Amino acid sequence: MDAAEERRFREFVSARSPALMRLAFLLTGGDQHAAEDLLQTALARTVARWSRVETPEAYVRQTMYRQQVSWWRRRRETVVAEPPEGTVADGTHGVDLRIVMRRALSRLTPRQRAVLVLRYYEDLPEAEVAGILGCSVGTVRSTAHRSLARLRVLAPELGEPYTIFGEVAT
Repeated sequence: MDAAEERRFREFVSARSPALMRLAFLLTGGDQHAAEDLLQTALARTVARWSRVETPEAYVRQTMYRQQVSWWRRRRETVVAEPPEGTVADGTHGVDLRIVMRRALSRLTPRQRAVLVLRYYEDLPEAEVAGILGCSVGTVRSTAHRSLARLRVLAPELGEPYTIFGEVAT
């Protein structure tokens, strides 16, 4: 990689890392360390192909999705009965809702989280979500429906209808 390409890569990482880190955080179910690892892995794979990458952000995001799905397939998650209590709210309603949502999302399966993140946070069409996750559109629809129903059970305090990632989820 020549100096100009290296500078371009550094500028991309500097400008887009916060948004990419938020996505990694959501994909990993709120695990900060796993999110950092996921983003680092995606950026390392991107820099290896940097001269051939036409749309860097799309490439990094796709790499993160695929890496996380691959990790989920290798490891089956064990769900604990209850997440630890004791989170201190700062007094604002929005923060409380985010905490409740994060706890509820962490209790979903990895596939359920991925469908909700891709569908509602990334605002991707069902067909694209299906392509990324390697499943059918019907699977995406049914998983989204079941995931939202599960969130309603896990976090009834969010109300009906409540919003997920800034959009009303039905």
